[in-house]
Amino acid sequence: MCLVLAGWQAHPEYRLIIAANRDEFFTRPTESLREWPEAPGLLAGRDLGAGSGVPGTWLGLAQDAQRFATVTNVRGKNENRTDARSRGALLMDFLHGDMSPEKFVRDAAAEPDDYNGYNVLASDLETLWWHSNRSELAPRELAPGFHGISNGALVGSLAPEGDEIHTGTATPAWPKVREGVRGLRAVVASDPANVAGYLKVLSDRTRAGFAELPDTGLGKLHERTASSRFVSHPLHGTRCSTVLLVREDGSFRMTERTWSRFGRRKGTVSFEGVLDLPA
Repeated sequence: MCLVLAGWQAHPEYRLIIAANRDEFFTRPTESLREWPEAPGLLAGRDLGAGSGVPGTWLGLAQDAQRFATVTNVRGKNENRTDARSRGALLMDFLHGDMSPEKFVRDAAAEPDDYNGYNVLASDLETLWWHSNRSELAPRELAPGFHGISNGALVGSLAPEGDEIHTGTATPAWPKVREGVRGLRAVVASDPANVAGYLKVLSDRTRAGFAELPDTGLGKLHERTASSRFVSHPLHGTRCSTVLLVREDGSFRMTERTWSRFGRRKGTVSFEGVLDLPA
């Protein structure tokens, strides 16, 4: 997952709004968003390509436990260790477990080298926490507002009525995060139930200028290809776009649109239900 935009308690009728793109090699075996037969109540895609062979996910909602989590990789020159545990399995630890989001991320922070680089968002729909094992910042509870993560070890945050996106560091938010967060806020302000509007935010293919590109070891041309919110490429690109809307009354809708090479649309699935939200 290479871009996650989150609206947390940012609208009086919505507890959580997620709009996310997963970027991955098109050859990596994957199952699209579905209910897992062996994990009742879990709605998630399934990554079948982890070296351990243990199925994991990049984004999931555990309906019975009212738990949401998602993960992105942090790109870097030394982030391809084959002996590292799967980041998708890390997410399953939270979705299947009973730890609070705070304890989950703090426990993960105590073992930073168990995994290649990642950002994780974890929520029990009462609090929302962020952590990156490649950030100098401690795990952080996110305030009500709008937030975004991608493949850098930072989270960009925008207050509901704010203008400036903060990361808590001297490093600015990546352009895809910065403009994605602003796009998310615009949809929430105009029509928060508009799934098509969120998918449009995710589908933007505008590339960043060379001066704004990070250096994650890809080389300038590849960095620029990966700098858009939606990545269109024959080998590695956006494979699915996911929108999750959780209302304050507990009702939710989760929609996934899948893509093939060069951004060709494959299909769309949607699930609805009701969660027992904490007051």
